[in-house]
Amino acid sequence: MSQLDVSQLDFARLSPGDFARLVKETPKTELTEAMSGELRGRVLDEIFTRMTEQFLPEKAGSKRAVVHWRITGRPDGDQDEYELVIADATCTVNTPPQHEPRVTITLDAVEFLRLVSGNASSTTMFFTRKLTLNGDLGLGSGLISMFDIPKP
Repeated sequence: MSQLDVSQLDFARLSPGDFARLVKETPKTELTEAMSGELRGRVLDEIFTRMTEQFLPEKAGSKRAVVHWRITGRPDGDQDEYELVIADATCTVNTPPQHEPRVTITLDAVEFLRLVSGNASSTTMFFTRKLTLNGDLGLGSGLISMFDIPKP
């Protein structure tokens, strides 16, 4: 690991801006290592909890949507699945998913960290095949704009 041992961080107290800088400054090999171990679940759970807090209801308007996230790259070869339900100017998270999705977004854990921390563009990730969308492509491509994403 580098000078910073991410396993010792309290992610619940880390501001979105600090998280964005941490992702930007941590080498990909270290992010991959961290997201391949027991830290993975803690990090993903905290990110999805924060999505409900970072949600911008005014950007969603009257949209109603179910979005499934598939985060690949677990050590056992499986994936983590989360569900965002956007309705009535709110965003809720379910794990495991409970509803039929309008769009499913699939990407590996490190690319997910880069996306949600503002260190990568969903459009670029889509065209370079680091992110796949199945279902409503319009919703999938505009989803990130419904959240207050930090600027690293």
